[in-house]
Amino acid sequence: MDKKERYLHKDRIIRGVTKDGHFQVIVVKTTDVVKEVKKRHQLSPLTTVILGRALTGVVLLSSHLKGEERIQLVIQGSGPIGMLTVEANSIGEIRGYVQHPQAMIDPSKGEKLEDGIGIGILSFSKTLYNEARPITGTVELVSSNISKDLAHYLYQSEQIPSAVSLDVELDENGEVTSAGGILIKALPGAPEEIINTIETNLQELPPLASLFQKGLYIDDMMHRAVQPYEVEELDRTPVHFFCRCSKERFVAALSMLQISELEEMAHEDQEMVCHYCNETYVIHSDEMNRILASKKVALN
Repeated sequence: MDKKERYLHKDRIIRGVTKDGHFQVIVVKTTDVVKEVKKRHQLSPLTTVILGRALTGVVLLSSHLKGEERIQLVIQGSGPIGMLTVEANSIGEIRGYVQHPQAMIDPSKGEKLEDGIGIGILSFSKTLYNEARPITGTVELVSSNISKDLAHYLYQSEQIPSAVSLDVELDENGEVTSAGGILIKALPGAPEEIINTIETNLQELPPLASLFQKGLYIDDMMHRAVQPYEVEELDRTPVHFFCRCSKERFVAALSMLQISELEEMAHEDQEMVCHYCNETYVIHSDEMNRILASKKVALN
């Protein structure tokens, strides 16, 4: 693949609408995002697939946001992965982590991917410009399959019939070969029979990973997902793993602690690790003492 082709096949999200105005179609490629998250968090094959699907799902849901608006999804289950948290915003910045990155299942005992999550809940939080507080909601997991659970959430919370397909594929060594997702949302007035046709189309579509490996890109998948209906592209945006953590933010967080807590910490260096990206920041003891001194001055 030459340089131009590699550029054209970079991780991106594309939005379209069928020409009859009945459906919105959103397709995303997240291969590089999932590779980066796997490397940063040292994920097992199980958590790579589950967290990768969750990251892909949240960026699909965030595609309609504006500016600094963002969406966060949290899944808490009884399975070995524990809790996972993912976030995305309108400009294609995605980040996330899982509580137990090395979690595994035992297929020899009949355990399936869904058992990695187990029984639990999905919580949703949307931060918008015109809202004083985030819009939040929680539903029980219906299948512990993230594709189905996101579709269920959209119907329960927004009364929007939706079809979701998320896919992460690994090779025999557990390395990510491809990742992506499709979200199709029925718009007001969409006939029931066409909704059923679109849902069937998506179910019969080959795994997204295999389509990526055949050289198809998000444009092709957008059109194939809604055949025989025609679709028009609305926009497309690059997506990438990005975390806005910084040493300055950790210093600001430390300055919020009580003086007694800072006094206990100030005699030695403090190592701070960001949950989202696994980046480590060291706050040296002299910096800790400056934070403590500033705190005392502010209280006098």
